[in-house]
Amino acid sequence: MARFSGLLCGTALLVVVGVSLNGCGSVTPATSTPYGKDEHYYTSRKDSVFGSGGLFGLFGVKGAGSNTAGATNGVGVNAFLWHASLDTLSFMPLSNADPFGGVIITDWYAPPSTPDERFKVTIYILDRDLNAAALKAAVFRQTRDPSLGWVDAPVDAATAQKLEDEILTRARELRYASIEASQQQ
Repeated sequence: MARFSGLLCGTALLVVVGVSLNGCGSVTPATSTPYGKDEHYYTSRKDSVFGSGGLFGLFGVKGAGSNTAGATNGVGVNAFLWHASLDTLSFMPLSNADPFGGVIITDWYAPPSTPDERFKVTIYILDRDLNAAALKAAVFRQTRDPSLGWVDAPVDAATAQKLEDEILTRARELRYASIEASQQQ
């Protein structure tokens, strides 16, 4: 019985700490993004540590903070950008995908036409809005050297921009399809 009451006290303590931390979401630090833009990056997000909608938002229950189109459905970032990124990178193996943090990391991929060259991509979704400023792509490239193995190689600066444009185009297509589907109902 003592073991059960200890477990009950521990659970109650976790609930109290979680509820206490729930109020910390309205703190608004500096207004610059990680990329140096002078925008209201943090001040526009008044979420709790449990995300938009509080503790219930984790379980798919819509709360007061879930009014941004495309940002719901259990994803912490714009759902259209998230799904478009996964669609666009579907030919590459995924290493990590964090829908709440908005980061997608692929594993190395060597195109069949050029087996001595491989690529890796990291996508950052920075906001819940569907716009170009909410998306950042980083592309890495390596070439195979017979004596050294895989060696880092430069990537054309336009490659990441083209990838971002492709993701944004796909996200807009998904958004339009969603609007058309909702109008038909």
